[in-house]
Amino acid sequence: MPLRDHFRPPLDDMRHWEGFHATWPVMIVALLRRKLPRRYFAGPRVHPGSSAEIDVATFHDEGEDVLAVADPNENGGGIATAVWAPPRPTLAVVTDLPAQDVYEVRVYDEKRHSRLVAAVEIVSPANKDRPEHRRAFVSKCAGLLQERVSVVIIDPVTTRTQNLYGELLDLIGRSDPGLSPEPPPLYTVACRMTKRENEWLLETWAQALGIGRPLPTVPLWLADDLVVPLELEASYEESCSILNIP
Repeated sequence: MPLRDHFRPPLDDMRHWEGFHATWPVMIVALLRRKLPRRYFAGPRVHPGSSAEIDVATFHDEGEDVLAVADPNENGGGIATAVWAPPRPTLAVVTDLPAQDVYEVRVYDEKRHSRLVAAVEIVSPANKDRPEHRRAFVSKCAGLLQERVSVVIIDPVTTRTQNLYGELLDLIGRSDPGLSPEPPPLYTVACRMTKRENEWLLETWAQALGIGRPLPTVPLWLADDLVVPLELEASYEESCSILNIP
């Protein structure tokens, strides 16, 4: 069955894309459960971006005695309150730290103390809507690769044309001839770092996606010599079926 456009009418008028994005990672995990070797396990992570808040008022009264310390000048070991004032900040600017949408699957290796070995990142519109959001997403993927975590990026977003895979390559000063002259707006790419002789290599497997076309199977690397097929079409169709997406 073909890839749908979840971000434009008519489907966008009938189903919210957030529901699909929340369901797809779970279906990928269910599929991987049948594919992963016994020592590996996968789990979904879904977190729509929002600002984190702390209810400071809740802790006001509780914190009044936090700095209470023993006063050695008091007979009987009485206590006195130690007050410490920090210096003025060296910088104070108005800003809004980007809150990241997270729709992903993470794969861990039990025999290496549940070490993270692979991540599947499903791009949302918010990951692409502003330069700072794109930088945050790309930096996250680069950080994972630096830790030798293989990364699969799936970008089905039709309302933004930026190619985050291309921006990832820009970040590390590389390019993919397959992206020229115009990077595809819909795509999937599998990435991994591997060492050959004394050099670290970034290897990628990029494929363009298209509305009305089936999704491909991509390599999900668990180790230098261990890879499993990530069948995007099967998990995608299962997600659409569960949500009754036509």
